[in-house]
Amino acid sequence: MLKTLCTPPTSSGFSEQSANVRSECASPDDLSRNVFGFLGIPVDALDFPSLLLSMELATNAGVPFLISTPNVNFLVKSQINDTFRESMLLSDLCLADGMPLIWIAKLLRIPIHERVAGSDLFGRLKSSNGTGRRLRVFLLGGAEGLAAAVGAKLNAEKGGLECVGVLNPGFGAIEEMSSPKIIDEINAANADLIAVFFGAEKAQAWLLHNHWRLRAPVRAQFGATINFEAGTVRRAPRMLRSTGFEWLWRIKEEPYLWRRYWSDGKALLEMLVTCVLPLMLSERRTRNLARLSIARSEDHGSVTLALSGAAVAAHVDGAIGQLRDALDSGKRLIVDVSNTQYIDARFFGLFLMVRKQLASRGQRLLFKGASAGLRRIFRLNRFEFLLSQEV
Repeated sequence: MLKTLCTPPTSSGFSEQSANVRSECASPDDLSRNVFGFLGIPVDALDFPSLLLSMELATNAGVPFLISTPNVNFLVKSQINDTFRESMLLSDLCLADGMPLIWIAKLLRIPIHERVAGSDLFGRLKSSNGTGRRLRVFLLGGAEGLAAAVGAKLNAEKGGLECVGVLNPGFGAIEEMSSPKIIDEINAANADLIAVFFGAEKAQAWLLHNHWRLRAPVRAQFGATINFEAGTVRRAPRMLRSTGFEWLWRIKEEPYLWRRYWSDGKALLEMLVTCVLPLMLSERRTRNLARLSIARSEDHGSVTLALSGAAVAAHVDGAIGQLRDALDSGKRLIVDVSNTQYIDARFFGLFLMVRKQLASRGQRLLFKGASAGLRRIFRLNRFEFLLSQEV
């Protein structure tokens, strides 16, 4: 899962600027991730031990490692905000933070079984009693005074987290909150982890905007965690969290949230009816499809991989090798799906990782030959945007 990156480019973009960095020293690449396409976004199938190991490897290597924690609100916002969706598509890990996502995964037979919430991650890091050094964390955002209070508490407890800096940059635009003074103050703290406590969209945009300017290797948005840690908001009991009714507790604690949960609930219900249920029926009709074969053709400027049969999880390992070889050529990559019968969530996840690799070079993943039936599969999975650059 870890990509070993060398010195970052000097400018602040993300998707266009890691080409030389990654091509020279990436091993292994994003194609190694066990990631699934989940209603328009990637979600990694991993547990807490694997996540903590990935963070440790990134910290030791000193590489930029962006973690996103999509929940229902993330999922809904990603349908209407392309930039927000892109922040997850370009992340190094996307973790299912929300029981509704786990339920949907079960309905679609996606092997994502464990909720990996940002608040739980922060708690595990804080309570770690390993023999290694404490993880140095910089707390960014939160209401006035909260980060300082939480930082003092972390340092007094002498657990797995050591707070090396706090900052509340205010409520300005992303550019205003990314001034050289702010970035220099964060970098001077020499942190291992930047924990951001903005709203979801602003946090993701800020992290993406400053990806190559930040020196701390691990970065993530932790949302309301700062309130839980400071004690200004009580977190729901474990039973409510595990049964998916944490939102009721949150409304009790913060009544203004009812509007968000009402809006997100309606949008989620629409997705269940218009996407999840049709996908369940489609999946049942795909059990006897042909085995996948991949034919490669190449000219001076492009590599075309023609997929024939069912592009499903059982055949993904062979496809990874073919796609990696095509990426290594450095040429334009075209995926011919004119003879593809079906694409499942695992293959959509693989395509998203190929797209990410290509985006780092300023290139696009191109498809051609999608039939009406296959276009419907793209649409039901909310990946019709992948066909926007169709050949």
